[in-house]
Amino acid sequence: MAYTPNPSQIVQEMLESMGMEGIDELFTDIPGELKLKSDLELGEPLSELELRKKMSELAAKNVTTGEYPCFLGAGAYDHYVPAVVEHVLSRSEFVTAYTPYQAELSQGVLQSIFEYQTMICSLTGMDVANASMFDGGSALAEACSLAVDATRRKRIIVTDTVNPQYLKVIRTYALGEKMEIVVVPGQDGITDADEVIRLIDRDTAAVVIQNPNFYGLLETDIERIEQAVHASKGLLIMSVDPISLGILKPPADLGADIAVGEGQALGNPLSFGGPYLGFFAVKKKLMRRVPGRLVGETKDLDGKRAFVLTLQAREQHIRREKASSNICSNEALCALAATVYLSVVGPKGLRAIATRCHELACYARERLVDAGYSLKYQQPFFKEFPVKVNDPAVVNGALLKQGIIGGFDLEDALLLTFTEKRTKSDIDRLVDVLKGVLV
Repeated sequence: MAYTPNPSQIVQEMLESMGMEGIDELFTDIPGELKLKSDLELGEPLSELELRKKMSELAAKNVTTGEYPCFLGAGAYDHYVPAVVEHVLSRSEFVTAYTPYQAELSQGVLQSIFEYQTMICSLTGMDVANASMFDGGSALAEACSLAVDATRRKRIIVTDTVNPQYLKVIRTYALGEKMEIVVVPGQDGITDADEVIRLIDRDTAAVVIQNPNFYGLLETDIERIEQAVHASKGLLIMSVDPISLGILKPPADLGADIAVGEGQALGNPLSFGGPYLGFFAVKKKLMRRVPGRLVGETKDLDGKRAFVLTLQAREQHIRREKASSNICSNEALCALAATVYLSVVGPKGLRAIATRCHELACYARERLVDAGYSLKYQQPFFKEFPVKVNDPAVVNGALLKQGIIGGFDLEDALLLTFTEKRTKSDIDRLVDVLKGVLV
């Protein structure tokens, strides 16, 4: 979208309307030592034509998934985005919309959010979903906060097999001493269920499990943990890959009270790390504690189907001391992408995508083992797994030189991901390059 700056006359009129004489007065609250005291070294001014050429040259230095096959995942995935997704998102009714406070003027946006919520409930098996969160990490942290409020307990038990970035967000939420985070080391790449169960007590608000976990592995003892945490009146929080739900049991069937996750894989491009969206769904008993926005369906004065914002448990709408969250926005456009994506692929398509991801990962495992590599963990996986290497950076460097985006660096392994966009020939080329750098 082109950017058109305000003419100086308009800028001056705006300043005068605020009782100011110059731009600097807008920044009087910023301490002087934090202000830049010299000009930015940007070089000589460029014309629009020159600037576009310069920016294109800089952009050409980036390596994209459109040019190189990508085996990098670890929470952000190179899935295929159907063309219709971008087409719908680019419509002015959606791309320029902000917050649908005036329901009578925002029925289209509200309906798209309502459909999104419905699809997330169908995907997870839960009863209620909100209009989306900022990302998977904030969704998981908000789930922990909800559990603390709902149980009136402080302890959150988290296995270290969850995404480390998510764990950082949870710890940030816990800085106010509202939560006590207990991190349990995993065992052979998955949750140490015996240790988790041993730690569950009357102070436990919730247990957090990611499935598939950060290493792409399937957690095998969720049922045991669910029984233990519910026996102590705590909650089970599950963070899940939405694509995996095409073939895996939904969180509701595993006894989860709250299901969250990163929705980027649902029709949103990698975009160098964002914006993404976090999905958030709960059982009915927790409905009134859900953070952010919920869109509900009702009828207007003429009896026609209508949509409204409802049950907003945040400080902007209810007494501050009663608020369960300070989340005051949602990723509406990204959620719309997920809605269009799920509408287009449907249940059968999602299952086919998930199946192809898993089958490609299985094929890759066989080829890598034949080439002399070994998996770091001998556990069931969905679409990614760690492969042992002595120097992940060296291996990734060698792959990049051959036009391949490698995996995520672990201490002694590469976490390789296989989405439906990869082909057997991509995997064969990956293995051929790895044969030459067997370390």
